[in-house]
Amino acid sequence: MIQDLIKAQLSYAIQQLFGLILKPEDVVIEKTASNFEGDFTYVVFPLLKISRKNPEQTAQAIGDFLLQHFPELGTFQVVKGFLNLSIKPQFWLQFLQQQVSNQNFGMAEPNSKEAVLVEYSSPNTNKPLHLGHIRNNLLGYAVAAILKANGNKVYTCNLVNDRGIHICKSMYAWLQFGNNETPESSGLKGDHLVGKYYVIFDKQYKQEIKDLIASGLTEEDAAKQAPSILAAQDLLVKWEAGDEPTIAVWKMMNAWVYKGFEHTYQKLGVQFDQFYYESNTYLLGKEIVQEGLAKEVFFKKENGSVWIDLSAEGLDQKLVLRADGTSVYITQDLGTAELKYNDFNCNRSIYVVGNEQEYHFKVLQQIASKLEKPYAAGIYHLSYGMVELPHGKMKSREGTVVDADELIDEMEHTAKETTQALGKMEGESEDTLNQLYHTIGMGALKYYLLKVDPRKKMLFNPEESIDFQGNTGPFIQYTHARIKSILRLVGNQSADFQIKNVILSKVEKELLAKLYQYPLIIAEAGNDMSPGLLCNYIYELAKIYSLFYHDHPIMKEENLDQKAFRVSACMLTAHVIKSGFLLLGIQVPEKM
Repeated sequence: MIQDLIKAQLSYAIQQLFGLILKPEDVVIEKTASNFEGDFTYVVFPLLKISRKNPEQTAQAIGDFLLQHFPELGTFQVVKGFLNLSIKPQFWLQFLQQQVSNQNFGMAEPNSKEAVLVEYSSPNTNKPLHLGHIRNNLLGYAVAAILKANGNKVYTCNLVNDRGIHICKSMYAWLQFGNNETPESSGLKGDHLVGKYYVIFDKQYKQEIKDLIASGLTEEDAAKQAPSILAAQDLLVKWEAGDEPTIAVWKMMNAWVYKGFEHTYQKLGVQFDQFYYESNTYLLGKEIVQEGLAKEVFFKKENGSVWIDLSAEGLDQKLVLRADGTSVYITQDLGTAELKYNDFNCNRSIYVVGNEQEYHFKVLQQIASKLEKPYAAGIYHLSYGMVELPHGKMKSREGTVVDADELIDEMEHTAKETTQALGKMEGESEDTLNQLYHTIGMGALKYYLLKVDPRKKMLFNPEESIDFQGNTGPFIQYTHARIKSILRLVGNQSADFQIKNVILSKVEKELLAKLYQYPLIIAEAGNDMSPGLLCNYIYELAKIYSLFYHDHPIMKEENLDQKAFRVSACMLTAHVIKSGFLLLGIQVPEKM
């Protein structure tokens, strides 16, 4: 990359001029500010003590040296202590010629790096997927794709939370109030039907607590003694004991949910190499607890519950097995971590889970480390912030969530209205239009959720997300469609050009320099596990292309080499937009 070459040349210049040995990787260069000439800037102030010159003289000396020894350098500009370097136009044009037909531009050699396992989605089978789950799924998919583009061997898995007290709450409510209702009899998707009974349980439970408090109990005692929660806890004990009627209801309701999830996953465009189910992994977790007891990593309290003391690590004591012998989340996660390592042998395992679980994953890694598990150091929690709405947080128990299926349908409907208002797709078939509405709607949703740094919480505004102007998915999709329209008009005209006959304008050079950055952005997004870096890069590329498109009409250009160059620039820009968006799980239309 040109940045590495510049750093090496600066290192050599500094050593020859001032006698300071500075490794190329320790040389810091930045992109030149837009209001100055230049591509890259080097700040010379740290050299003044050894150069024994003022800032301008020091920068001038380095610039003069580089002009003699660095053939790719065209000109330089000194602004006080800032040395702005301009790369020759020929370098950018050669880059374009080399990469315009490279379908793998930006991608590292496949499977050239370590194997990585990315676990995402991890839904509960007591409710449908909602907006928060959408952010999880989109983030997990994009991170996996970006890591793969960086040369990693990537596996994806989905740990389904299909057992536990929350599942038993929905089961109890259905047994009490369901009257054998099914998805077929109700007309509801299976996950929606089960979620309905989760909400019913919560309302019943809260009323019981209120009644018990009125009878004289404290709120804490009322919460423990409410009939509904006692019944749900009894169902959990029966489930772990293998009680056949309980297991039958559990299997039936989970089957409803799995069918509903699959429909939503298909619409989101996500998939997994492996599914794990906590109903299978919790038993392995119990075995690991026994292993930890034997190694004295865990200890038992008088009531029979099993704990680990992580006070020395600043994490306090943590329950790993209840007194009645039933599992808790950490028990299941211990079993799943073991199973995942046995299946995939990945030293790095990434968990895409909300930031409210940061403590939980610190505990998981500490326990794995104390048990001397080989995968302990590779446990990484990709923590992301919650998605909030203009009216506040979502609450599943109270039924105030934004349902994933309803949101997807709403986005497609809005995309349809917006597209029809533009009036550019008349005459297309209904199937083509419906696919376009889905592509635009999902592009808007995915881009809006992914462009924000995953570690930050965010406010979701559907209307903003589908705007065809600004930092949105549809704006970038429209830019791609515009380029493809130009390429269709160009037809079979040659994109070959003679470099010597091409004159680069400022915006053309900016476009080529931005395209050149694509492999670096993919690498940076992989290192930071932040799809937002890729989102914002593609947006900046689309903005520069829009300026290029406005300032340089392609079809009217009479200089054939200049025209062929611009066609090549269009081709590579379209490829990078499509390639980058595919890493984000976003499709781009040929027409809009």
